[in-house]
Amino acid sequence: MIYKTPWISYIHQLKFKKTKNSFIENMATTLKALKYTSFTGFRSMRFIFRSVSTLVLAEHEGGAISKASLSAVEAAKSLGDDCSVSVLLAGCGASLQQAAAHAASSHPSIHQVLTADSENFQHPLAEPWAKLVHLVQHKGSYSHIIAASNSFGKNILPRAAALLDVSPITDVVNICSSNQFVRPIYAGNALCTVRYTGNNPCLLTIRSTSFPVPAALFHSISNEAPISQVDLSTFCEESIGKSRYLKHTSQDKEPLKSMDNFKMIEKLAEKLGAAVGATRAAVDAGFVPNDLQVGQTGKIVAPELYMAFGVSGAIQHIAGMRDSKIIVAVNKDADAPIFQVADYGLVGDLFEVIPELLEKLPEKK
Repeated sequence: MIYKTPWISYIHQLKFKKTKNSFIENMATTLKALKYTSFTGFRSMRFIFRSVSTLVLAEHEGGAISKASLSAVEAAKSLGDDCSVSVLLAGCGASLQQAAAHAASSHPSIHQVLTADSENFQHPLAEPWAKLVHLVQHKGSYSHIIAASNSFGKNILPRAAALLDVSPITDVVNICSSNQFVRPIYAGNALCTVRYTGNNPCLLTIRSTSFPVPAALFHSISNEAPISQVDLSTFCEESIGKSRYLKHTSQDKEPLKSMDNFKMIEKLAEKLGAAVGATRAAVDAGFVPNDLQVGQTGKIVAPELYMAFGVSGAIQHIAGMRDSKIIVAVNKDADAPIFQVADYGLVGDLFEVIPELLEKLPEKK
């Protein structure tokens, strides 16, 4: 049941009651029911039946929007067949214009690209972005606002929700309808179905691994979406916030400060052309920086192949990698929980297994 009001009940009865003078009788009863129907019921019904329009908050770098943001656009398709999708980009200069051009032709579901060109958005700080979302929402009156559930989306969406006085729904893995969503709870060990009954807009962060963009979809793009400038004349710079940009560091420019034992993992990853991740225990021990942590409080990844060496399989870590296509686990403890989610498992000492792999694997060309 979605909503149970007297009006809905009597309209439902009109379909089946076919007695003499039933139309006049039911119409009189319906009008009487309307007299006592609460305003809340009508407001809720308005949310259900109004047209769906979605604003996607997109992250961009190097003149292109991120794959996670494209997954957010893909998720917006599940809100309804008639869903109108607008993409919001913020930045300044040529890189923003390049990203806007890329966004306009990156997904056939994108109907409009909005750009906010200002030095206030030179770096993706949460406070100015939240103010921007608040401004754009009041002008566009979108029914939904979506962002990827990464550091970009997790920073901005809660602040924007506070400014709009609504409750966000985070980490959505499935969209059942325009107001019903599925999200994991208890570190991914259970799924919860949530129904949104609040005021517009409905704010969502989605797990990009749950909404992959089909490769064949890019061939169906026949035209580019129009690009429009956001009017920032009423944007208040003084109320942006107290945070400020300091610096940007790259993993390639900052060598890993790992222990000698962890270097075996790096050598193996180099041979396989793979990326290195770690559990919280390895991060806390100082083997790797915390930006490599995979798990509930770290990054969520879903590679084609995930190799877990010496990982026990705590639920907090599994929450960040359980969507991987193939999971391979190596652990000397045969009862380690990681084997319960692994596609392939080897009970053995990683200090014996990894050197053997390094010896037998060819060098990366």
